[in-house]
Amino acid sequence: MNQNYIKPDNWSIIEEGFDKERVKSSESLFSIGNGAMGQRANFEEAYSGPTFQGSYIAGVYYPDKTRVGWWKNGYPEYFAKVLNAPNWIGIGVKISGEPLDLNTCVAVNNFRRELNMKEGWYERSFIAVLQNKVEVLVKSTRFLSLDLDEVGVIKYEITPVNQDVNIEFAPYLDSGITNEDTNWEDKFWDTYNLAHDKNEAYILSKTMKTNFHVCTGMLSEIFIDGEQKDISPKVKMDGTSISLNYGVEVPKGKTTSIIKYGGYTVSLNHEEDNLKNASTAILRKASESGFDVLLNSQKNAWSKIWEMADITIDGDVKAQQGIRFNIFQLNQTYLGKDARLNIGPKGFTGEKYGGSTYWDTEAYCIPFYMATKDQLVARNLLTYRYNHLDKAIENASKLGFVNGAALYPMVTMNGEECHNEWEITFEEIHRNGAMTFAIYNYVRYTGDYSYIPEKGLEVMIAIARFWHQRATFSTDKNKYVILGVTGPNEYENNVNNNWYTNYLAKWCIEYCVQNIIKVKTEYKSDYERIVEKTSIAQEEVEAMLEVADKMYFPYSEKHQVYLQQDGFLDKELITVDNLDKSQRPINQKWSWDRILRSPYIKQADILQGFYMFEDQFTKEELKRHFDFYEPFTVHESSLSPCVHSIQAATLDRMDQAYTFYLRTSRLDLDDYNKEVEEGLHITSMAGTWMSIVEGFGGLRIKKGTLSFTPKIPKEWKGYTFKVNFRNQIIKVNVSQEGTSFTLEGNSDLLIFVEGKEVKISPNNLITV
Repeated sequence: MNQNYIKPDNWSIIEEGFDKERVKSSESLFSIGNGAMGQRANFEEAYSGPTFQGSYIAGVYYPDKTRVGWWKNGYPEYFAKVLNAPNWIGIGVKISGEPLDLNTCVAVNNFRRELNMKEGWYERSFIAVLQNKVEVLVKSTRFLSLDLDEVGVIKYEITPVNQDVNIEFAPYLDSGITNEDTNWEDKFWDTYNLAHDKNEAYILSKTMKTNFHVCTGMLSEIFIDGEQKDISPKVKMDGTSISLNYGVEVPKGKTTSIIKYGGYTVSLNHEEDNLKNASTAILRKASESGFDVLLNSQKNAWSKIWEMADITIDGDVKAQQGIRFNIFQLNQTYLGKDARLNIGPKGFTGEKYGGSTYWDTEAYCIPFYMATKDQLVARNLLTYRYNHLDKAIENASKLGFVNGAALYPMVTMNGEECHNEWEITFEEIHRNGAMTFAIYNYVRYTGDYSYIPEKGLEVMIAIARFWHQRATFSTDKNKYVILGVTGPNEYENNVNNNWYTNYLAKWCIEYCVQNIIKVKTEYKSDYERIVEKTSIAQEEVEAMLEVADKMYFPYSEKHQVYLQQDGFLDKELITVDNLDKSQRPINQKWSWDRILRSPYIKQADILQGFYMFEDQFTKEELKRHFDFYEPFTVHESSLSPCVHSIQAATLDRMDQAYTFYLRTSRLDLDDYNKEVEEGLHITSMAGTWMSIVEGFGGLRIKKGTLSFTPKIPKEWKGYTFKVNFRNQIIKVNVSQEGTSFTLEGNSDLLIFVEGKEVKISPNNLITV
């Protein structure tokens, strides 16, 4: 049974009623972020029940030493973790001497929380009856500013309901923080200075080993009935925390509030010795603007994002809420302002996966950012990998590869591999292909070829060298094989000839050589620089091409399908619909040994390849492979339903496509995989966007322009989306009656609709 407590709403995530069992799940679902920092929806006041406290700063991490029983050569030295950062949201509250704690209250009534995605704020309200019989109405509103991205703001209001009370507010900062997922219980933060000045307080701390310096700051203001009061706080400090304590007498029915401005200044962006001054300046700037002005500018900033990124769905509130939640979280995680940053699979919502960068960025996220932002954002994501090329070459050399071959890490912060599990670190090498595919995808979509001679070709040569060296010539087959790998389906480890990996290897080599030839003829000076840097020569190119030409692909004549890997047909082929529901999800119910022997597929594997290279296969081939593999797929990866939704739509199986779409868009809201309390699935949210735009909208690039084959689920009256294609914005409106296109741009654009050429003109509605 999936969870079902989030109220359906077009623009908000809403929870009503307080349930201690849901606290950790809601902390994930109501998370907020602004690209530079983010936090789980922890309560500001103390909470003594089970909670997962989490605040995170983009780019600040710690190398937690790898923990394994038996060290193998080539193991990553450490597992990088985005650190749980010093907590600035905390506000201790005592009412007539009794601490406010929802876990110990006699009653919690009218509990409601809302994450307003349209305007970018989070609000919580409730009536609490405390042990001392005092009844109070509490409302807190908070947001992380998009404009001043080092600042977050909290407005925390209390109204006594049944008697006059004394309220003590104790806003605090705390750097005595640990991660839930530490390997060795290491201390991550070294706190070296605490300071305060009237209503301001600061903690200066640095990360152990990585030496990131952070100033966590706060500035507080007290109001009674909307009027600011000048109250001198009592200061309490210990080695890692500081609080400012304010006492106020509040008559029954009157509202008192504290406004707390807080946040981080980081040595990534400021000089170390200027962090406190920078924090003071930004907090005072926020305070001068005030809560209402900052909230207004927050609404405007989000309105600009939605103007381009929104997808509207008419007639299906749950589907609408799902897609907006996904788009909202993607924008909270990454806005493309800083090429040093990337997109972690949990964003700022939890610690699983260390908050690092995976192949998800290249395979799933780049299309979303290309189409909904300026193309520079996608270029920044590619540049991130170019900047890590030397580290990728070093990673490959640790595994015995030579001559500038590169293996991009499975998980990284700074280009070094930092993943703990050997069957993934050493064997899930298909991630290397996603790097080249992202370059191809970017150029195909934006038309910006300049990236390849400037940066991309060097990356592609290093990757092609890896595939050339990783393949083995089989005299038995008279073909090149790739042994000992794990494909996207992680429920098969250490297999031979994973079809997707072999296909990517062949394609990467061929695409690289094609671009060597193009750059040689059209960008002579770049070509000379690249040859000097890489020492690529004609003999090596020919040797690479031989590997590509003679690549082996396992195939079953009986089933007329490519095999996921050599041994797939040796398994007991029992489909998922014959699996007892009590056994699901198998990754939580079965031993790893049993999973590896089963035919069950964690996520699209061969179908992932058919999605990426669909022009190289017929629809009939897609149908055969979909019908063969989907019945064995348990979709226990968040990256699986979106690909299946797109493929089902391509095959005109709209009921199936719609079911997969709902699953991918509400994966977290409905907690399909029963793990949402660990954090959200940020990168698969980009796949949800693809399910609508590429699946239902049928968007492809054909002959250098946009092509659409629009379809609509029967459950919907209509849907719209926009794409930024080569600096022109196309709005697509699909209804049960037909599809219309509007162009915001300066010149006409030729597109294809259902294979026919259609000319669209600026500010002119075309209906097909």
